[in-house]
Amino acid sequence: MLDVLKIPSSELLSLLVAVSFAAGLNLYATVAVLGLLARFGHLPLPPGLLPLAGWPVIACSGALFVIEFFADKIPAFDLIWNALHTFIRVPVAGLLAYQATRQLSPEHQLLATILGAGIALIAHAGKTGARAAVTPSPEPFSNIILSLGEDAVAIGLTWMATRHPYVAGGLATALVVIIVLLTRWVIRAMRALFRGAGREFAG
Repeated sequence: MLDVLKIPSSELLSLLVAVSFAAGLNLYATVAVLGLLARFGHLPLPPGLLPLAGWPVIACSGALFVIEFFADKIPAFDLIWNALHTFIRVPVAGLLAYQATRQLSPEHQLLATILGAGIALIAHAGKTGARAAVTPSPEPFSNIILSLGEDAVAIGLTWMATRHPYVAGGLATALVVIIVLLTRWVIRAMRALFRGAGREFAG
C-alpha cells in the first residue's frame, strides 16, 4: 500500500517549488520520477498525487519522456516542441500543486496552484531563452548538450526534493531569481522561439 505524505507546510512548500521548477524543464521526466519513487516506497505522496504512482501514469509519462528526449534534441524542431509545451508544462505544474495541497484551505490551495504554475512558467521561459540562444548555431551538439543538462536538472531536482526538500527548494528559488533578473533577455528569446516555430510551421 502506498504511503500518504504528512509533512510540515514549510517542507511541502519547498517540495512544490522544486517539483514545479523541474516540471517547467521536463514535465514528463518529473512525473515519471515522482511516480516511480512513490511506487517503490521511496516517497510518500500527498493524497491528491497518489494517482502518479499508478502504472498507467508511470508508463504514459515514461513513454512521453522518451519521445521528448529525442524530439527536444533536434535543432529547429525543438522550437516547435517547446512552443507547444508552453501550454502543457505550465498548467500541469499548477494542477500538480493544486492536487498536492488539497488538505489546505481553498485560499492556500489557490495560492499554491498559482505559485506552481508561475515557477514552471519561469523555468520554461529560462529553458526557452537558453534554447533560442543556441538553436541558430549550425552544429547540433550545443542543442544536445543543453537538452541533456535540462533533463539531468529536472530529474536530479525532483529526486533531491524527495530527500532534501529545503536544499532542492533553495536551489530552485535561486534559479528562479537568476531567470527573473534576465527577464528582458528571456522575453526576447520567447518571442524568437514563437517566431521560429511559426516559420517552421509555415515551411
